[in-house]
Amino acid sequence: MSFRSILNDVRDAFGSLSRRSFEVRLPGHDKGKSHGSVLELHDSPVVIQNSRWASLPPELLRDVIKRLEASESTWPSRKNVVACAAVCRSWRDMCKEIVRCPEFSGKITFPVSLKQPGPRDGTIQCFIKRDKSNLTYRLFLCLSSALLVENGKFLLSAKRTRRTTCTEYVISMDADNISRSSNMYIGKLRSNFLGTKFIIYDTQPPYNNAQLSPPGRSRRFYSKKVSPKVPTGSYNIAQVSYELNVLGTRGPRRMHCCMHSIPAAALEPGGIVPGQPELLPRSLEDSFRSISFSKSIDNSSEFSSARFSDIVGTHDEEDEGKERPLVLRNKAPRWHEQLQCWCLNFRGRVTVASVKNFQLIAANQPAAGAPTPSQPAQSDHDKIILQFGKVGKDMFTMDYRYPLSAFQAFAICLSSFDTKLACE
Repeated sequence: MSFRSILNDVRDAFGSLSRRSFEVRLPGHDKGKSHGSVLELHDSPVVIQNSRWASLPPELLRDVIKRLEASESTWPSRKNVVACAAVCRSWRDMCKEIVRCPEFSGKITFPVSLKQPGPRDGTIQCFIKRDKSNLTYRLFLCLSSALLVENGKFLLSAKRTRRTTCTEYVISMDADNISRSSNMYIGKLRSNFLGTKFIIYDTQPPYNNAQLSPPGRSRRFYSKKVSPKVPTGSYNIAQVSYELNVLGTRGPRRMHCCMHSIPAAALEPGGIVPGQPELLPRSLEDSFRSISFSKSIDNSSEFSSARFSDIVGTHDEEDEGKERPLVLRNKAPRWHEQLQCWCLNFRGRVTVASVKNFQLIAANQPAAGAPTPSQPAQSDHDKIILQFGKVGKDMFTMDYRYPLSAFQAFAICLSSFDTKLACE
C-alpha cells in the first residue's frame, strides 16, 4: 500500500468520527441545538483507540508522520498534517513530537501556532483584509509572494465595536462568528476614548500571571455554563500607546508596545518566551477551517464600558525583582526631500503611503556588562519584529517574527486602524 493511499484511507475512515471524539465537553456546557449532539465526557467512545490505525507500531507511525511533515510543507496541503493529529491520542502525541512550532519551523500548522512565537530566522508573511461595511478585519497567511492576492489561509478575524468611552475589537478564530460567546474567541483589544492607549487581552494566562480584569467586566458565559477547560478570564498581556501630538506638528505616529507576557530577556542569546500554550485535544481539524463551523451563539453578558484607568492596572508598582517586559517602539522614518514624505524601507512589502504604516523594533537595550558578543546582540535588538503597511484599498500586509505571536501581532496592527483624535 502506497503512502498516499494510507493517508487517504486514514482521512476517509476517521473524517467526522475523529472530530467527534475530540469534541469533549463537560455536562452542562451546551453549545446549542444547531451544532448537533456533542459527546459528554463519560460517553466518550473508545472504538477509535482500538482501531487498526490507532494500533500502528510506533516506528511505522513515526515514519508516516515524518514523511507527511516533509512533503506537505505549505497550505492547503498542510491540512493533512492537522487531520493526522485528529485521528486519535497516539497519532496526536506523535504529531506533537515531530511537528515543530513556528519558532523553529517557520510554519503555522495547528491553531495553537497562532499563540506561539514566530520564527527566529525570517518572518511569517500575512495580509489583512478590511471590510468597512461591517467593521471586520480578517488575517490570512500569504500563500504566494504576490502582494495583491485574494486567496490565503484564514487565520484570525476581528470585529470592531464602538462604545461610549472606548472601542473594542473582538478577536476570534472563526471567520464568521466573531463573538465573545463563541468557543473560538481568543482575546480582544480595547482602547481609551482618544484612541491613544490600547490594552490587549488574552483568554489564557501568561507565564507571569498578569492582572486579570475585574470580575463581571469580561464574563463570556454565565457561571453555570463555564467548563474548567474553557478559559473565561481576560488577562492583560500587552499595552500599546501612541504619543500625543498636542501641537499638531506634521510627522508620523510614535508608538510603544509594552509586552507584559514577554520578558525583555527573550531577545538575548539563549532567551525564550516562557509559558507557551500546548497542543490541546479539541477539534483539531475543525478549528482551523476558513469557513464558519459554529453557528450557535450562547447567551453572554456584555462587556461594560469601563474607564481606561480601571483597565490598565498598576503595572508601575511592580516589584523590582520581576523581569522587565519587552518594549517595542516604531522605527523612526527618514524624510525624503525629493518625494516630500516620510519613508521606511519595507523591502517591497508595502506600496501605498499611509499614516498607519509602521515597523516595530525592540526598545530595550542589552544588559550592561553582559558576557555576550556585542555584534550579535545588537543585531538581534535592531531586527524588525513586526511591520505593517498598506498595499491597496482595504488591503494591508503584516509580517512578524520572534518573539511575537500571530495573535499579538494582529492585535497590535488592529490598534493602527483605530481613529486617533490627538495623534495626527
